Amino acid sequence: MTDEQQPSVQAFRMVLLAAQRLRYLMDARLRPDGVTTQQAALLTVVTALGNPTLGEASAALATTHQNTAQLVASLERKGWLVSEPDPADKRRRRLTTTEKNAAYWAGRDPDDHAAVTEWFSMLTDEEVKTLAGLTSRLARGLETQQ
Repeated sequence: MTDEQQPSVQAFRMVLLAAQRLRYLMDARLRPDGVTTQQAALLTVVTALGNPTLGEASAALATTHQNTAQLVASLERKGWLVSEPDPADKRRRRLTTTEKNAAYWAGRDPDDHAAVTEWFSMLTDEEVKTLAGLTSRLARGLETQQ
């Protein structure tokens, strides 16, 4: 069996291709408002984690501190995110979303969720649940990989 025939290589290529296409589709939806999928992902992480440090947000996004700092700077300029010194350690920054951010997503989440549902419409509900479970398990397993 050649490397290209290995199921893991094929799975990697298909997951990467699907991820790239999904990001492209979401970027196209967000572009008119001057937002990227990466910025939206950071806002989602900050909301989910509550008040994470820049490092915690970077780890959750599986990206570099520098990349996260660039996203934060852009979102702060737009008024969607606040970065403040950590009271316990002034060298760290804590991130918090703003009311402007909450209002923006409240106004568009239903349409975005409908679009995502449409993107997965070639799969049955059961297949989507299986895909979500498998990719979640894969993501958790990859957290320890370097």
